[in-house]
Amino acid sequence: MTMNLRLRWQKQTTVLAASRPLLNALTIDVEDYYHVSGFSRCVSRRQWDELPSRVSGNTLRVLDRLAEVGVRGTFFVLGWVAERYPVLIRAIHAAGHEIGCHSYAHQLIYEQTPKMFRADVRQARLILEDLIGERITAYRAPSFSIVERSLWALDILLEEGFLFDSSIYPTHHDRYGIAGTPLHPYCLERAGGSIWEFPPPVYRFLKYPLPIGGGGYFRLYPYGLTRRGLQAINAEGRPFAVYLHPWEFDPDQPRLRPGWMRAFRHYVGLRWTEGRLMRLLKDFRFGTLTESLGEWLNSRPEWPLTA
Repeated sequence: MTMNLRLRWQKQTTVLAASRPLLNALTIDVEDYYHVSGFSRCVSRRQWDELPSRVSGNTLRVLDRLAEVGVRGTFFVLGWVAERYPVLIRAIHAAGHEIGCHSYAHQLIYEQTPKMFRADVRQARLILEDLIGERITAYRAPSFSIVERSLWALDILLEEGFLFDSSIYPTHHDRYGIAGTPLHPYCLERAGGSIWEFPPPVYRFLKYPLPIGGGGYFRLYPYGLTRRGLQAINAEGRPFAVYLHPWEFDPDQPRLRPGWMRAFRHYVGLRWTEGRLMRLLKDFRFGTLTESLGEWLNSRPEWPLTA
């Protein structure tokens, strides 16, 4: 599969000059503010339909800003959202963005059985494919919850037809991460085939794998630090996949009470997200996840491709 993908992309893309900036991936995880894993103790899934939704307006706001600068990205959509807001998903697709799967119910994978996970991902995939009339091949786990004890999820993703994953965070965290895994995109060989992993961005800072360029890290760190870290990643010859959520563009969202640490992670820096994103889009080249991976493979054939 590795060679076939490389050959296919070589036919579809032009060989790039070595001096051209890397194409990075812009990814948006389409979920509402009450879907986040950190709120699971104060909001049950039974309450989701009772809370005021803001996902549609916030996502349209993101679409408008991306249209202003002509940038396309990959939108990993929650099946629960797609089921309730089909017009929104078709609008994302009509704007030229790639649609990926972000599960159906935003449940951590390592809290599910394989049977539960398969049912969840299949339900979400079928909803999305029915809405846009195209095959869904990219997946991102809720809260990056493919960890050592849930690597079995990759086998199910392969069986469900997925070709790309962006869930394995190569760092340390209390909820996610497998430190020591590759920092660059790579192909994972499993018993049932191969799946491409495009990890969230990590910057080596004093030998520590520092998460950077996404979510709370993007809102907490000074923008100068974020830019420096992402520039260092590109300088090493690897693309990065920035990730944000529509609720991060909404400082006026309803306030919930998940506990001080979870509240800090969720609410810190919400007023800065939009402005920082627009600066980021000027400082780096961005496209969809599969475009970024394809261009990188085509222009960097010497990189190791398997983990």
